[in-house]
Amino acid sequence: MTLDLAAARKWYPLNDPVHGFDHIERVYHMAERLAQAEGADLEIVRAAALLHDIEGSHPGEQNRADHHHQSAEIAAEILRREGWAEERIAAVQHCIRAHRYRDQREPPATLEAKVLFDADKLDVLGAIGVVRVLGYAQQNGQPAYAPPSARFLETGEKEPAEPHSAYHEFLYKLRRVKERLFTPAARRIAEERHAYLEGFFTRLMGEIHGDF
Repeated sequence: MTLDLAAARKWYPLNDPVHGFDHIERVYHMAERLAQAEGADLEIVRAAALLHDIEGSHPGEQNRADHHHQSAEIAAEILRREGWAEERIAAVQHCIRAHRYRDQREPPATLEAKVLFDADKLDVLGAIGVVRVLGYAQQNGQPAYAPPSARFLETGEKEPAEPHSAYHEFLYKLRRVKERLFTPAARRIAEERHAYLEGFFTRLMGEIHGDF
């Protein structure tokens, strides 16, 4: 088996707007772009991009809490069958374990891990970020917009029965993503994408409140 996009297609759903194959394809191409700009090992980066969500492409956050660790284990099995050396398998596994935004127990320590992290996070910004955050809310039975509580605005913790709308996700995570990026190339790309995403939510709230 050749480890490439064609092989990865069968590992991911085609109709998932958040973590389907189209997400893998975008992250793969962005990771290549960042790796080339920053001088990272392309083979490590490509493999990590293809495999980073292999055990986590199921709707719902409850299915994703440990997906990065499970994906790293599956990646090792696949790469061993491909004849990869153990030290390079370990490098790919680190990239995968370190890519999850909500888990900072193993931060990206190599350039390749930083590239994968950044490529994955750029995919929650810009126009595609709008599509994905709305798809994420729909998958989890949440609205596009709900007024955040004072508690949520202050601490990030919701009141009992408070929904986690797409706007909540923007406030909790998406607006902070560009500050978490590692590589200069990714930070440059993030500036415009962040502005687009922020503008969308400003417009959405304005239309909801009748300002436009």
